[in-house]
Amino acid sequence: MKYTNAFLGKTESPGDDELAAALGESAHLWTEFIEWMAREEGATGQEWKGIYVNKYGWSLRLKHKSRNIVYLGPGKDCFMVSFVLSDKAVDAAKAAHFPRDVAQALAAAPRYPEGTGLRLLVHRPSQMAAIRKLAAIKLTN
Repeated sequence: MKYTNAFLGKTESPGDDELAAALGESAHLWTEFIEWMAREEGATGQEWKGIYVNKYGWSLRLKHKSRNIVYLGPGKDCFMVSFVLSDKAVDAAKAAHFPRDVAQALAAAPRYPEGTGLRLLVHRPSQMAAIRKLAAIKLTN
């Protein structure tokens, strides 16, 4: 499945109705993940960012205090979950037991000065356990 941000070129952050329409059947996964992050991990901060909206569209940052934990990019009937992981978090993630597709994405993730950029496309409920586990690893490392 190919991902394209649902809000490319949009000059303002998406509203709730627009977001739900774009996410389609994955809207409940988006909402459940945000609620879980707030309830279980204390990541209550949210910030929409639209940097170069004509090229990248909009993403929602979930924060714990002032620290960015995860970036959510809405797509058509799916969404992209992105993490910037420290070396310590990458080591912890590699030691954890993840499904093959997540382990392969982690192994292939590009390394940047600020950390390793891991991106995962979400469109099924079965993917959420791995996403939650990665978020917990990010928060503790």
